[in-house]
Amino acid sequence: MPRDSPRSAITQEQRITNQARLFRRAFYSLNMCGRYTVVSKLEIIEKRFQAKASFDAFLNPNIALGDEAPVITSENPKQIQAYRFGLQPHWAQKSMILINARSEGDHNPDNQPNYRGAMGIINKPAFRKPIRQQRCLIIADAFIEGPTVDRLNKPFLIYPTDPTGPFAFAGIWDEWMDLKTGQKVRGFSIITAPPFPIVAKIGHHRSPVVLRQEDEQLWLHPQTDLADITALLKQNKESGWNAYPLAKDIKSARDKSIDLLAPFGDALLPTISYNFTQQLVLQGMGASPSRSRRNDENNQLSLF
Repeated sequence: MPRDSPRSAITQEQRITNQARLFRRAFYSLNMCGRYTVVSKLEIIEKRFQAKASFDAFLNPNIALGDEAPVITSENPKQIQAYRFGLQPHWAQKSMILINARSEGDHNPDNQPNYRGAMGIINKPAFRKPIRQQRCLIIADAFIEGPTVDRLNKPFLIYPTDPTGPFAFAGIWDEWMDLKTGQKVRGFSIITAPPFPIVAKIGHHRSPVVLRQEDEQLWLHPQTDLADITALLKQNKESGWNAYPLAKDIKSARDKSIDLLAPFGDALLPTISYNFTQQLVLQGMGASPSRSRRNDENNQLSLF
């Protein structure tokens, strides 16, 4: 076929369009849910999820890529286990760690909040097996986001306004073996969706999928139909959230201090009777002496 034929020209145009689309998706993949918080006492987590932990204690206010964190899997729904934050597909020959999985897959590239179309995650090579056979609850107390452009240069803590304790992200997991060392690693990804209102108010384009408590066992059950699984991804828990700004110290993935969760400004929505720092006080987590002194000097109510 001649090189200047219409068909060849169309193919070239499509190729350029596809490359641009892939670049945009790669850019978006860097800006999704990458930090979250687990500060509830282990006995509270066990009671909330009716499962027994395989470890003695866990506290991480700043869970980041590569950290181990508590999950409950469809394989073992009565046990809380520690898996790595970052799924590596079992077939990957080299490092390919994925912390997020878009529920829509290649659909909805503009992240429209009212999208109700196909859930393309079921067709993605890295996720099509886990979404069918290897689902998990990712336990959290809050999550951390910033505007799409500024990211963690302007971080916010997003937390539930109903003080009922920890909640669960919809997650998937996989097991990867390092062929050089023989080491097996189980890691997980947080499934994401278009932004719900409080996240959109911050200026971020994606939200984690937060399961309603009554849907958690349906998500875990190995016999749940795929159609029901994808329906759950469209029923994100969008209401009952607030957020307040954090200091930029949260950017350091190595910093695991509880002080990182101290408010650095006012909540985005009016707070009537509850905020996240009050939950920390109820659980006996105090501020460092230096932060307490600074709060007292500023005549502020010290919630930590």
